[in-house]
Amino acid sequence: MRLMIALTLILMQVEGDIVVIKIDPLSLWTRMKGSTGISNNYPPVEDCNLLLEDSEISSDSCKGKGKVDAECKHAHHRSCPFPEKGFCYGDSTFTGEAVHLDPIGPASCNLVDPYLAAASDLLHADFCSGQNELNTALGRMCALISSFPSKRPTGRIVAISEMSPRRDAVVGYLNVKQWLSYRELCGKDAKNNKTSLLLSNREYIHLTPTDPKFPKMMVLVNGMPDCIRKRLEKGDSTVEMELVAAQIAEWDEESPVPQARILRSFGRGSELKPQINAILFENAIPSPEFSPELLSSLPSVPWEVPQEEFESRIDLRNLCIFTIDPSTATDLDDALSIEKLSNGNFRVGIHIADVSYFVLPDTTLDTEALIRSSSVYLLQGKIPMLPPPLSENLGSLNPGVDRLAFSMFLDINHGGDVVDRWIGRTVIKSCCKLSYEHAQDIIDGIINGEIYNALENGHPQLHGHFEWPYVIRCVKSLHEISKILKEKRFNDGALRMESSKFVFLFDENGIPYDTMLCEQKESNELVEEFMLLANRTAAEIISRAFPSCALLRRHPEPNMRKLREFEAFCCKHGLELDTSSSGQFHQSLEQIKEKLEDDAVLFDILISYALRPMQLATYFCSGDSKDTEGDWGHYALAVPLYTHFTSPLRRYPDIVVHRMLAAAIEAEELYLKHQRMLQKHIRGESVAIRCFTGIHFDRDAAESLEATNCNERELASRHVKDSCNKLYMWALLRRKQMLFSEARVLGLGPRFMSIYIQKLAIERRIYYDEVEGLTVEWLEATSTLVLNLCPSNKRSSRRVTTGKWKALEDVAFVVSPYDLEAELGVLGGNSNEQVGDTLVAAKDLEAISQFDTSKSEVVPGFFPLTLHLLSTIPVSLHPVGGDDGPIDIGVRLYMSSYLR
Repeated sequence: MRLMIALTLILMQVEGDIVVIKIDPLSLWTRMKGSTGISNNYPPVEDCNLLLEDSEISSDSCKGKGKVDAECKHAHHRSCPFPEKGFCYGDSTFTGEAVHLDPIGPASCNLVDPYLAAASDLLHADFCSGQNELNTALGRMCALISSFPSKRPTGRIVAISEMSPRRDAVVGYLNVKQWLSYRELCGKDAKNNKTSLLLSNREYIHLTPTDPKFPKMMVLVNGMPDCIRKRLEKGDSTVEMELVAAQIAEWDEESPVPQARILRSFGRGSELKPQINAILFENAIPSPEFSPELLSSLPSVPWEVPQEEFESRIDLRNLCIFTIDPSTATDLDDALSIEKLSNGNFRVGIHIADVSYFVLPDTTLDTEALIRSSSVYLLQGKIPMLPPPLSENLGSLNPGVDRLAFSMFLDINHGGDVVDRWIGRTVIKSCCKLSYEHAQDIIDGIINGEIYNALENGHPQLHGHFEWPYVIRCVKSLHEISKILKEKRFNDGALRMESSKFVFLFDENGIPYDTMLCEQKESNELVEEFMLLANRTAAEIISRAFPSCALLRRHPEPNMRKLREFEAFCCKHGLELDTSSSGQFHQSLEQIKEKLEDDAVLFDILISYALRPMQLATYFCSGDSKDTEGDWGHYALAVPLYTHFTSPLRRYPDIVVHRMLAAAIEAEELYLKHQRMLQKHIRGESVAIRCFTGIHFDRDAAESLEATNCNERELASRHVKDSCNKLYMWALLRRKQMLFSEARVLGLGPRFMSIYIQKLAIERRIYYDEVEGLTVEWLEATSTLVLNLCPSNKRSSRRVTTGKWKALEDVAFVVSPYDLEAELGVLGGNSNEQVGDTLVAAKDLEAISQFDTSKSEVVPGFFPLTLHLLSTIPVSLHPVGGDDGPIDIGVRLYMSSYLR
């Protein structure tokens, strides 16, 4: 549960600390920003620079492939992972997993006007689920907040009960030049006094963390690693340009700043590899290497299925089974098959790699997999959960080789209903590895059996006795059924949000040089529908068999306060929105999409807003939530039970679910054997379902401790992905030096505007208050902003200022209408140059010379610039930081003017 409370902070807390708070009396609570005292009046999204000016805090810690989570259509592997020349970034598609994570910092030091959660959202939390809970402190607090929704609770942090692991994962830059200047002064004094200059045990250097949520820290020079300390003693100032890993060693109550310990240097901040290593360190991602002891425990390669497995499993090697994955995928978790039955129904086979056969409980391999919990996918590589010999060979459903699998056969009628099912352990042999592109060509009719047979290159190798015409018919049949399943799923109330996605294009050195749109294909949706169905089926089975310890996955309903803000935003712009259920929400968004078919950018903005109320899907143990079974469901999928079963090569929870399924199947078979009911028809043959002997099932495997670890590791994996996206955007801009784009205004106010840049699918701010040579006129009544140039020796006097005025070039890239290209060649290297009547920074001239403005479709704006909400404006993007600080993507207005 989250209570949004404005807190008075003590000095020693950092983000992620679990803190003890003391709530102020009701009389001291402040009124909500934008509130008029009416309980259902929530601040509209567009008011006062949106809600982006605010941040939230929570009194608890932030706990929360190739192949995509079945709920998330375009994460990682399923949505064009590792293409030969590009990688898809951004999780703009939402079906419950790819959610917008708010910057919630449990003990953040950057708090500005936190907002209170809506009463109905709080009452929906577990702590407020029953009448008896009102007798508890939190229950009474919920009731009080519900009674005064226009009030914001206030309080103060009085203690830290549990310190965050983030204290041990600090990344930053050392302020070396300041220390070297100090040493130089000391050296002069020592020389004058004819004494030697020794390194004092009390000398320290300031450390500036890259994460602004951390305060500046001090580091004792004598405590640094030898390699860094020796460089400092020699006066090497380049240390300041390197990213370093640190941990908070001490932070006494009397000290205004913490003392940190440097662990190592990652390297220059302007290089990709050090930045990526720093991201992995911050998120506690383990090394991609595995210990020799662990690797020696794996079966030797080449490996063959033991004979005893053929005796205890169903042999499906003669069934036409194939995989559909990205062309560069190496860990193949799932495969599909299909047969038409005599009654007209289809029997769809969903075959998942039986990783639990290799990853036995309480082994070194199992412990390592649990610690990692998830494979981490970078834009040009991955850090696997399991050793590559297992994830890419022994356990991967590679074509043409015998592999162990968990198979699920679902008999589906023409209405998309599952009328019968069977699940068990099998031996399969995939006949081919299809890429999404191959499958899409088959769906579109571009490729048929005759063409495939005629091709020598460019198509996958076919193994076994199968022919391409039969494989192609299977793909088309699966596609037709997947469309029925998709339609039925959305008719049953599922929700999906998707917007534009992009691919980075890399050169031969792995440096991004451009981006391009990445379109969702029907072949992606084909696989997704069957994976969703398999996960739902697995959840139903394990929750019935083990109601007290099933490992499930839930997705809570949206944050009501943020949802109402989104509703208010849509209402103001004449867009009808019904959020009474996930299904109605989806239908409303589809109708808005049709209405805005000529304005795709605005629809992308709406989707980004719609994602904000969505909460994070998490794993949980059913035994820990017996009293709240109503909260077990998955909001976006609109199903009462859900889990993860289909990706055991990259997710540890799937391995746990496999073990539970094996135990459930064994128990069921023992019961049926006792009842003499061991006959079942599979593929038209009468066979006996055999007992899976020797199955080890440990009920402790689904305890909440493991669920919590899996949630934390999953969140860390997402943070790595998001950070890598930002890093490669920065690298792309660093290569181009400057990039022009159009942007849409999301929020306006007297100090700054918030904008959405579709080219990179990011949001940024432009601050324009207190700028030399710029006048700002904010018309409150009409929410209109007017920016204009004024003589550089004049300043706006609209209000009392801090005296820290920014240069115009920090806010706007102003060019002359004259042809710059003709004049660039004669310009010198001074800090600033006069181009026509416009003063342009030398660094901007260099950027322009490398970026051909004649090829840009973006036209600069003109002063005076008049803006309203959702106005389109031209902007200039440039890289910030690297060697001299944290990386970021800077944005300025792109303007043209004869006057300066």
